[in-house]
Amino acid sequence: MNRDLLAPEVYVESPSSSVFDLSVQPVSQTPDTVHSGRNGSGDRLYSATHIEHDTTGHISSRSRSSISYLIVSGGTGGNSICAAFDNACYVLPVSDDGGSSSEIIRVLGGPSIGDIRSRLVRLIPPAPPSSPLDAIRKLMSYRLPVDVTEREARDEWRDIVEGTSSLWSGIPNDRKETIRGFLVYFEAEVLKRAHKRFSFINGSIGNYFLAGAMGFLRSLPSAIFLFSSITNSQANILPVIVTNHTVTIAAELENGSKLVGQCEISHPVGHSTSESFEQMQNSGGDDDDSSLDGISEDGMGEVLPQRQNVKFSQQEKDTIIPPLTSRISKLHYINTYGSEIHPAPNPEYLRNISASNVLVYACGSLWTSIIPCLALRGVGPAIARSNSLRVKILLLNSENDRETPGYTAVDYIQAFASTLNAQYQKPPFGLGNANTTYPVSAFITHMVYLEGTHVDVDVNAVTALGVKCIKISGPGNSPGKPPRFDAKAARKGVELVLSQLN
Repeated sequence: MNRDLLAPEVYVESPSSSVFDLSVQPVSQTPDTVHSGRNGSGDRLYSATHIEHDTTGHISSRSRSSISYLIVSGGTGGNSICAAFDNACYVLPVSDDGGSSSEIIRVLGGPSIGDIRSRLVRLIPPAPPSSPLDAIRKLMSYRLPVDVTEREARDEWRDIVEGTSSLWSGIPNDRKETIRGFLVYFEAEVLKRAHKRFSFINGSIGNYFLAGAMGFLRSLPSAIFLFSSITNSQANILPVIVTNHTVTIAAELENGSKLVGQCEISHPVGHSTSESFEQMQNSGGDDDDSSLDGISEDGMGEVLPQRQNVKFSQQEKDTIIPPLTSRISKLHYINTYGSEIHPAPNPEYLRNISASNVLVYACGSLWTSIIPCLALRGVGPAIARSNSLRVKILLLNSENDRETPGYTAVDYIQAFASTLNAQYQKPPFGLGNANTTYPVSAFITHMVYLEGTHVDVDVNAVTALGVKCIKISGPGNSPGKPPRFDAKAARKGVELVLSQLN
């Protein structure tokens, strides 16, 4: 590429994307990487049965490029470590009903896309400042202000959707009009439901784009593909459930009470749980006509009544929320009548379980980020029976949150095992109805934790469950604060596990 084309001023009024900058990450075309990549249909072509090490004992670059990872994570917690993994597939929940997603769900229905958008933006390839790719990253990660009036937020949205905002500067015209086209479609869908008074305050432009693409294409995976194509991303992101309907989770506590919705479980805002559950039980659903055909056989064909726009400033995110008064005993999906349902997971999720070499349960909120990806039909047996998974690694949180008051490492591990061993389908008729209960080691083979963790780790108790413990040093933190996994620490922990295999 001509270096003159990289000058920032070229992109201010770029008429097309014929010189659209590509990822700065080189793609090696050695025989090893060719056979460890994907074919035209996206199928994985490799199986890392042997892991080589260099003279220092670290994983060789040849083996590193051939190892395939399946990362089960939520949004924020997983974002901090996603740079640690090459050749990775990310499984994300679609049940978050907080933040900007809450308003989209309230007015348009559909699954939550906030965590998916966050990961897609994070995995946009690095690019020079003022380049087209950097400009698209800024647009897709831009959030309308929270401390303004509704009219002011709408005025700024109007500048964006009409293409006059400075956020469009530097974005090639073809990509600009593609993105803007789906933003226009999104606004048209909102205007059809003007009586619901959609609020643009604190709205995410990336969320609006994904929602518009999903509505137009009638497919969340297709919307993800479009986002990845526009941003030249090689990200392999799977929504854990493929549906066009609203997905709702509920938690049962040991004291018998019930919490409905991720926001109510992890960061309640504005009203009581009992009110929301009673409201849901007394409602026959929404009169919204936006519910698209999905997995109605699982009872998810209705749109639950949603709260008004849930706005979070950074200060509110950092606020310490009181822990639950009782521990969570079970998390499951529910339909509009509050009845437990058992959705089927994304078939691509199960296929990747059977094809990947390393399974990583990422750090993050246990019950609202990780467990929703596991409490689905067939996931537990698929993980336990996978012939390709060499190791199954838990990156242990370094502190407990509202969902996990007083949890130890053993409590975390047992939550995984009980969820994955649960039965998520109706028992068959007739004889031979035997349920298999797998040992903990069928789901977790290794646990990596950080030195200085605030979560109690009883190595002997964890080892007795069949799980090997690996302690590593993490990034430096302020005195008194727990360490947190970053990409470097996550890579170090996973490579230590892999180095012990041969």
